Amino acid sequence: MSGDGTTAEDDPLQTAVWRLRSRACWVDAAALLTPATPQAALQRASLLVERCLYTEAGWEDAEDALRTAEALAHTDDERGAAACERGYLAYAATLFQVRDRADEARAALGRAAALIAPGAPGRPLLDFRRGLIAENLTRSPQAARAAYRRAHAGATAHADPLLLSATWRHLAGLALREGELTEARHGFAESLRIREELGYMVGTAPALVSLADTETEPEAARLREEARRQFRLLGGVPTWLAHRLAPPEEDAATA
Repeated sequence: MSGDGTTAEDDPLQTAVWRLRSRACWVDAAALLTPATPQAALQRASLLVERCLYTEAGWEDAEDALRTAEALAHTDDERGAAACERGYLAYAATLFQVRDRADEARAALGRAAALIAPGAPGRPLLDFRRGLIAENLTRSPQAARAAYRRAHAGATAHADPLLLSATWRHLAGLALREGELTEARHGFAESLRIREELGYMVGTAPALVSLADTETEPEAARLREEARRQFRLLGGVPTWLAHRLAPPEEDAATA
């Protein structure tokens, strides 16, 4: 989950890919990329892996694209980036209980860490994904926080705002679980601000729901209703947000 969005420096192809990706059209975005180079193959794979995270579907397409990216990778950075995507896909499959691939996820991200140099542009994303495994699979919030903070610093240094929105969000989530409401509210608000500025529509509803968890009524209700609107606009994506956005049950009592 990384990318700069649309800026003046983006070429028309990358601008088109970003706009489709941000609107949950990962398959259409991937179709614009011909996997003839390591970079294009990796980007195509990352789009289809991200689709799995948001839709809980498309696993075979992602696997096929990832195998192509792995076959074309020649340098350490390219191999490390492919391994990072492999670990992320295995993490997603484990998280959504498609298949337990936790060991594969850890091994792939460990391989990526050996290939991607500290300070390299791909390192912050790797640190973030290692934080996800620590938080959601290993259940180690301290290790997750350390990884997220490294990713946060790296995303700032390398000017990766989308990754920065993710590190804000997950650091805020840890703060909320520890009862640090002010810190959590600030982190969720920053995450939402960045995603709105980038036009990353598919990530806006989750950010709204998270911020709502730190607010009182009526602001919390307003944020959740806006999240429902975004969720419906994108056809029910991300799928895992559906249970959080179900309309409140009406009072069963009748006069």
